[in-house]
Amino acid sequence: MNTNPLTKGVVSENFKGIGTVTDEMVEKRAVELALINGRAAKDVSETDYAQAKRELTGESDIDPEEAALDELPQTVPGDPFPDSTGRQVPNSIEDDEDGEGRSIGEQLVSDGLNEAEHDQMLQAARDAEKKDPTEKTDR
Repeated sequence: MNTNPLTKGVVSENFKGIGTVTDEMVEKRAVELALINGRAAKDVSETDYAQAKRELTGESDIDPEEAALDELPQTVPGDPFPDSTGRQVPNSIEDDEDGEGRSIGEQLVSDGLNEAEHDQMLQAARDAEKKDPTEKTDR
C-alpha cells in the first residue's frame, strides 16, 4: 500500500510551506529547542538536533531498536500455541487516514497545535532571556 508522503513530517510553518528539510532548518529548530530548555543558543546538544530532525521529518520518537523489540511476538502465560505467530490481516485504512485512524483534518489540527505550543514555548524562553540575559534557568 502506498502512503501519502504529505502525511509525514512538517508540511508548513506559520502557514508557509517548508519544502525539503535542510540542515539549516534542523539547526534552527535545534537552537529553538535549546532555548526552550533554558540553554543558550551555543549550547545546543545532540539530543536537540535529533529531536529537531524527528520533528521536521516526521520520524518516530521511538528508538528503532525499541520499536523492533515491540514488534516481536509476545507469549501469554497459558497460551496453548506459544510458537504460533498467527498471520497479519491487511489493514483497511482509508487513504485519508493515518496509522492511528486520524483524518487529514485531525492530523492538521494536531500538527498546528504542536507548532503553536512550540512557538509559545520559544517566545517565553526569548522573553525570559530578554528580562535577565545573565540568569539561566535550570531544567
